Amino acid sequence: MLKGAEVVDKLMNQPIYQSDIAQAASVELPWERLEGRTLLITGATGMIASAMIDILMYRNRAVAQDALKVHIIAISRNEEKAKRRFAAYWDDACFTYISHDITTPLPEIGDIDYILHAASNTHPRAYAADPIGTITANVQGTYHLLEYAASHHCQRFFFFSSVEIYGENRKDVDKFDEEYMGYINCNTTRAGYCESKRLGESLCNAFAAQKGQDFIIGRFSRVYGPTMSAEDSKAIAQFIKKAVAGENIVLKSEGNQLYSYIYVVDAAAAAICLLLQGESGSAVNIADSASDICLKDLAALLAKEAGTNVVFELPDAAEQAGYSAATKAVLDTRKIERLGWKASTPIGQGLCKTVQILRELSANNSELL
Repeated sequence: MLKGAEVVDKLMNQPIYQSDIAQAASVELPWERLEGRTLLITGATGMIASAMIDILMYRNRAVAQDALKVHIIAISRNEEKAKRRFAAYWDDACFTYISHDITTPLPEIGDIDYILHAASNTHPRAYAADPIGTITANVQGTYHLLEYAASHHCQRFFFFSSVEIYGENRKDVDKFDEEYMGYINCNTTRAGYCESKRLGESLCNAFAAQKGQDFIIGRFSRVYGPTMSAEDSKAIAQFIKKAVAGENIVLKSEGNQLYSYIYVVDAAAAAICLLLQGESGSAVNIADSASDICLKDLAALLAKEAGTNVVFELPDAAEQAGYSAATKAVLDTRKIERLGWKASTPIGQGLCKTVQILRELSANNSELL
C-alpha cells in the first residue's frame, strides 16, 4: 500500500486530475484579491476543500514572488489523514496544518483574510452514526469561526451549505432557486444535517447584522470526483467504488430520484469564483446545469463504464436512517452563471474521469483519497 507523498503525488501527477486542476487554476477571475492573503479552510481533507487547496497551491507554484502567494491554513481533526492528503505541500512555507476540533474555539493564530468553513459530515452513514457531531460542526463550529472572523479583521466568511437546506420539493417548482424553502420533518435523525445547515446560514446573517461580518454562502449540489473519501456512503460514491472495482452497481431504490450533480473540481472552482465575486450576504446555488440526472440513469452510466450490470438491493437500517426523503432536488444555477462561472465537466465525462483516475490509483494498491 502506498503511503504519504506517494499517494498524493500519484493523484497530483495523474494526467486527468492534473489537467483539471490546471484548467481550474487558469480560469479568468480576480485572483489578485488573493495575492499575499491568508485563507483558513476547515474540513481541509474533505472532497471540495482538498480540491480547492490543490488549485490554490498549483497557482502558488506558478508565482515567482513569495509576497504574491496565498498562505493556506488547513484545519481538520485527523492529522495522519492530512499528512497523507497534503504530503506534497506539508513542508511548503505557504501551507500550514492545524489539527483542531472546530466545535471548540480556535486557538490564536493571528488575523485571517478569508475563512472557508467546509467541515461537516456529508453522507448518510455519518448522519446516522454521529448525528450530534453533524449538528455541532454546523452550529457550534460555525459560531466559533464567525466569532474569530469578526474579531480578526476577516474580509469574508464562506459557509459551505447544501442543497439539503431546501428540503423536499413541494411539487410547486421545477428547480430550486435561492429563495425556495421546502418541507423538512425536523423530528428525525437525518434532519439534524439539513436544519443545522439552515441554522449555520442564519448565524452568518446574525453576525453580519450585529457585528458587520461580511459573508457568502455556497449551496452545493451533490458532489462527486476522485477526491471522495473511502468512507463516503452517498449513492453516487458507492456506485463509483463499484465501477472502479468492476462490480455490479447496486441500486437501493427504484432510482427515479432526480438530482443535480457537479464534478468536484468544478465545485472547487465555483467556490473560488463565489469567494472572490459573490455579492456580500448572498446565498448561491453551486451545481452543473448539464448534470441533472435520475439515479437509475446515473447507475446505468457507471455500469456501462465498468462493463457490469445494475442490480437492486434493499438498504440496511443504518443507511436508511441517513437517506434523503427528497425525490427531486434540481438546482437553479442562473445566479452563479451571472458571475461568469460555468462548469467544465458534464456528468458523463465526469464519471468516466473519476473511474479512470481511481482505477489507476487502485491498480497501484493505493487508498482512495
